[in-house]
Amino acid sequence: MFVRWFAAHTLWLAFAASLLLHGLLLSLHFRFPDASRAFKDRALDIILVNSRSARAPADAQVQAQANLDNGGNTEQNRRARTPLPPALRHQEGDDPEHAQKRIQAIEAHQQRLAAQRESPTTIAPKAEKEAQPEPVPNVSGRDLAQSALAMARLEGEIAKELDDYNKRPRKRFIGTSAVEYRDAQYLDEWRRKIERVGTLNYPEAARGKLYGNLVMTVTLRSDGTVAAIEINRSSGHQILDDAARRIVAMAAPFAEFPPAIRHDTDILTFTRTFNFTQRDSLETKGAKR
Repeated sequence: MFVRWFAAHTLWLAFAASLLLHGLLLSLHFRFPDASRAFKDRALDIILVNSRSARAPADAQVQAQANLDNGGNTEQNRRARTPLPPALRHQEGDDPEHAQKRIQAIEAHQQRLAAQRESPTTIAPKAEKEAQPEPVPNVSGRDLAQSALAMARLEGEIAKELDDYNKRPRKRFIGTSAVEYRDAQYLDEWRRKIERVGTLNYPEAARGKLYGNLVMTVTLRSDGTVAAIEINRSSGHQILDDAARRIVAMAAPFAEFPPAIRHDTDILTFTRTFNFTQRDSLETKGAKR
């Protein structure tokens, strides 16, 4: 009897099984992996070092291209930084030259409008056609962002140049046409010391034999030490030229710069004439460079 019932309802049983199977298949969800995620940028901070060590550090603070244990030139925990903002990756359509041209066009249009406002108004003949206003270039948000980024970079470069400029020693050259009182007093003390040391250490090979003068430029640091010695015009005798250099070196260090000079001068340069006289003495005076 069951066989007859099963044979009579085979079609309906097959239809019900098909519905159940399709329902199970439709309830399953298949999803392909997101291929774009594999190509997304991942930020990774890498510190470039200019040296390496065979032993890896026990407690590494940063990642670098090579092992470096106890590197750096300062005891403080600092990293070299740049005042410039990070440069964004180039994207299609972000042409700096094209954006700069659009910005220049806007600035030129603004200048023309300002010139028209400042110029006196004139009545044009009726026969002439009225000038059509020039279209104002459209500025997108991307242009404004690029302009702001360019300004930030420019500010960073100016700040860096200003910092480098402030770190440079303040140099000053003293001429002979007009010498300030603060310089004249210091140079007079320098002259007296040079002449005293030079007369006491007059070159033996030149006593009673060689006489002459030479022009020398001396550069002093604020602490009175000699930074440079240069002979601009030779005396014609190597003995006297060498003696002049030796006398300046023996007389150094000189007096430190007084506060009146130190407040705006780190390096002081002046030119003087060294005269080896027939009295076997040394005299100095101002000379034009």
